[in-house]
Amino acid sequence: MNLLSVLAAIAAGAALSIQVGVNNSLRSIIGSPILAAFVSFSVGSLCLLAYALLTRAPWPSLQTVSKVPVWAWLGGALGAYYIATSIFVAPKLGAASLISILVTAQLCTSLILDHFGAVGFAQHSINAWRIFGALLLVGGVVLIVRN
Repeated sequence: MNLLSVLAAIAAGAALSIQVGVNNSLRSIIGSPILAAFVSFSVGSLCLLAYALLTRAPWPSLQTVSKVPVWAWLGGALGAYYIATSIFVAPKLGAASLISILVTAQLCTSLILDHFGAVGFAQHSINAWRIFGALLLVGGVVLIVRN
C-alpha cells in the first residue's frame, strides 16, 4: 500500500468531516440546504476547473465522451445527494453520529461493490474478515449514536 495514497485518503476523510460543518454553516446563513449545496458544488466546480486549466489537463473528445456508460454520469447526482442530505441531517445528528453512519454505510456498500466488481472496481470477494470489520463499524455507530 502506498503511504502517500493512505495519507491523501486520511486527509480527504478529515476534509469530509469539516465539509459537513462548513456546509451546515453556509445553510444557516443562506437559509436553504439546497442552495447551500448548490453554492458548495459551484465553488468546488470552479476549483476543479482552475486546477484543470493550470495543469493543462487534456479535454476528452466528443467521441470519447459518447463512450461513457450512462451510469458513469450519475457521480455528480450522487455527490449532490450526499451534500444536500448531510446538510439536512447534520444539525439533527451532529458531526460524530453523521460521519460514523456515513462511513459505515460507505464501507458496507463498498464491500458489495468489491464483491461483484461493480461500477468499475476490481473484484474482491467478501470474506469473514471483511464482514467482521464491517460489524465492528456497525458496533461503533451504535456506541456513537447512543447518547
